[in-house]
Amino acid sequence: MDKLLVNLKNLYEIVPQEKVTAFNERVSKSLELANSRTGKGSEFLGWLNLPSSISTSMLTDIEETASKIRGSSQVVVVIGIGGSYLGAKAVIEALSHTFAAYNDTENPSIVFAGHNICEDYHSELIQFLEKRSYSIVVISKSGTTTEPAIAFRLLKQHLESKVGKAEASKRIVAITDQSKGALRKLATQEGYKTFVIPDDVGGRYSVLTPVGLLPIAIAGFNIRTLVSGAVDAEKDNGPSVPFANNNAQIYAAARNALYSEGFRVEIMVNYTPKLHFLTEWWKQLYGESEGKENKGIFPAGVDFTTDLHSLGQYIQEGERFLFETVVSVGNSKNKLTIPTDDANLDELNYIAGKRLSEVNRMAQIGTTLAHVDGKVPNILIQIPKISEYWIGYLMYFFEIACAVSGYTLGVNPFDQPGVEAYKKNMFALLGKEGFQSQGEALKKRIEK
Repeated sequence: MDKLLVNLKNLYEIVPQEKVTAFNERVSKSLELANSRTGKGSEFLGWLNLPSSISTSMLTDIEETASKIRGSSQVVVVIGIGGSYLGAKAVIEALSHTFAAYNDTENPSIVFAGHNICEDYHSELIQFLEKRSYSIVVISKSGTTTEPAIAFRLLKQHLESKVGKAEASKRIVAITDQSKGALRKLATQEGYKTFVIPDDVGGRYSVLTPVGLLPIAIAGFNIRTLVSGAVDAEKDNGPSVPFANNNAQIYAAARNALYSEGFRVEIMVNYTPKLHFLTEWWKQLYGESEGKENKGIFPAGVDFTTDLHSLGQYIQEGERFLFETVVSVGNSKNKLTIPTDDANLDELNYIAGKRLSEVNRMAQIGTTLAHVDGKVPNILIQIPKISEYWIGYLMYFFEIACAVSGYTLGVNPFDQPGVEAYKKNMFALLGKEGFQSQGEALKKRIEK
């Protein structure tokens, strides 16, 4: 296998194939709606042809900046929330040595901040940074998003007190708006190196902009190969590719068919911890794109076989409102076989001599069959291996499939109006200017 495959065989045992093919025309129109820029939210479709339009000069600039940072820092703190950190973290976690923190490496450790407001987390991060040389990559279009703004204020002050204001300005890179916003103003004043977040690319679709590419390059991975995978995914899932050969359309049709049959929760399943944060990125992509107007499939995730010992019981025999999408990897990078033991007290000699990857594959097949027997529909997505190329390919595939699926569902896949509700309440409770009256009302609700 040298391509991404979408296999619906185990879905058809529960939902007939004609239910899926009934969505052929609708998803094809949705893909055309995206490519013609005539659908809802079309002003945020800059990511659609981004892979094939990324300039060599921009990649060179990113690589050169990453090289300078790698040469001067033991640690790089990436500050951002949502799409401003999940895409980069997904790629870095997938491609890194699992125990990179304890493994000798010539590249700096990449840590993340600004994705929570936990006092312990940020206090301990500052303690960790106190004895290490570090740089900061701060990512925010506005510079005023609460979580990253708090983290940047804390770490900027710490870095300046540690190395001086002039040196700190050389160790801070800002990825922000082209011309406006608090972070752009500060970057100009302080002389930070900057990269631009395109106006027409939303956060959850931004992994192939400097938002994702710079941290990934700093971590030592080949961003040109990552982009080349996305370029091929763009070609393979374009509007000229017919439904039968267009995996993004097939996946979008399957999801909408399942939704129409009452399946409201999609569980993303992986069988390698390396893909845990790919699932976290996918959850934001689909949850924030489709969860509107009291519609949408709820995205969840599990790491198998680990979570078979916690959630497996519910998936097997709980209420039948969920389906699984399994991301399967063809080949492991490493080779490890199970040894023979003369005593055989653990009764494992029946698999002695087998590679762990073979045992893991049989666990995947056995679990899928059990869940299908339990009436859990299953979509299988396969990639040949974990590499820059295939992670780039997979992420663009999910992006275009998400846009198609959202349009087919009848929502705008590119806005997120519901995200503002909690912010308004938080601002009011904290006494932000302009929100005081709402704050008093909220406090009365709390007291009741």
